[in-house]
Amino acid sequence: MKKFTRLEGIAAPLPIANIDTDQILPWAYLKGVVRTGLGRGLFAPLRYDEHGRERPDFVLNRQPWRQAQILVARENFGCGSSREHAPWSLADFGVRCIIAPSFAEIFENNCFKNGILPLHLDPGAVEELLMQAAHPDSARFMIDLEAQELRDGTGRILPFSIEAERRGALLEGLDEIGRTMGHEALIQAYERKHLPGLSPIPPVERWAS
Repeated sequence: MKKFTRLEGIAAPLPIANIDTDQILPWAYLKGVVRTGLGRGLFAPLRYDEHGRERPDFVLNRQPWRQAQILVARENFGCGSSREHAPWSLADFGVRCIIAPSFAEIFENNCFKNGILPLHLDPGAVEELLMQAAHPDSARFMIDLEAQELRDGTGRILPFSIEAERRGALLEGLDEIGRTMGHEALIQAYERKHLPGLSPIPPVERWAS
């Protein structure tokens, strides 16, 4: 998983509440189990018309938001089914952070597992960021996860708080398997004591393949 330390990039406004996972990535794109290539289906019902042509009025089809790494949306982002393909498609497109007042719990958990920061801010702050992101001159934000600060398009600093274990996992670029393998010595000691006939765990680098 790619480390998340500091992100500076274009923020795209999505002033919509209750964006569900079928809007993020429709079922027609769920046929595979690989994480690459899904970015083309991100927000497909909003990005494309019935003939597969780009809708010119949708924000991700316009400059500079085609290169957006940050999304700003309203409450309950990621509701609906629990498909992990939704954050896969966001990551494949290049999105590393979503700012909203609230997130669906399963979607939020899946974001952390895939190197995406779901950032909670109060509704008033989110509305201000939506207005800034709608204008190219103020759409570039900076997010410093180590300092837990967001610098908006006007240069204002907004503090935020992320639970320590999740913040550490993003900073180190570790998913749940990587975090578990960080305790390899303790796991091997347990197995030597309780399962003396078991072969030792292969080195971590062998698991990467």
